[in-house]
Amino acid sequence: MIQITDQVLDPAAVQRQLGSVDAGASVVFTGTTRRLTAGRETVDLTYECYRELAEKSMRELESTARARWELVECIVLHRLGVVPLGEASVVVGVSAPHRDAAFEAARWLIDTLKERVPIWKQEHWADGSRQWIHPGVTSPTGLGGDGHAR
Repeated sequence: MIQITDQVLDPAAVQRQLGSVDAGASVVFTGTTRRLTAGRETVDLTYECYRELAEKSMRELESTARARWELVECIVLHRLGVVPLGEASVVVGVSAPHRDAAFEAARWLIDTLKERVPIWKQEHWADGSRQWIHPGVTSPTGLGGDGHAR
C-alpha cells in the first residue's frame, strides 16, 4: 500500500496494519522533522510533489520490494504540506516471515524513496530563510538539493 497525503501520519497505525500470523517480523521506519540540521535550526518543513509521478514511483518501489523479498505487507506513506517539528513526514512499514527480509526491505525502501521519488522538501530555517532540499533532483524552483541551478 502506498499513499501520499496532507494528513498527519500515524506510525502506530502502520505497525498495527503489519500484523499477521504469517509475519515473524515487522519493521517501521518513521522520518520526522528534526530541530537541527547541519548546525542550523529548523522551524518546519514543507513537502511538495508531482503527485501522479510520485505515486507511480512509489508503486514501483513497492512492487520491486515485494519481488526482492518475501514480504507479508508493505506500506509506504509520505506527507505533503507543512510538517512541524517532531511530526512524521514519511513512514515505511514492512512485515515478513523473517527479520532479515523486513530490515533489508525497509532500509531499501526509505533509501530508494529519498533518491528516486519526485518529492521535494523545503527547509524553513529559524533565521527566516528557506531552502529546497532533494539530492540529485531539480526542485520546483529550478534549484537542486545543493541550492544550485540545474
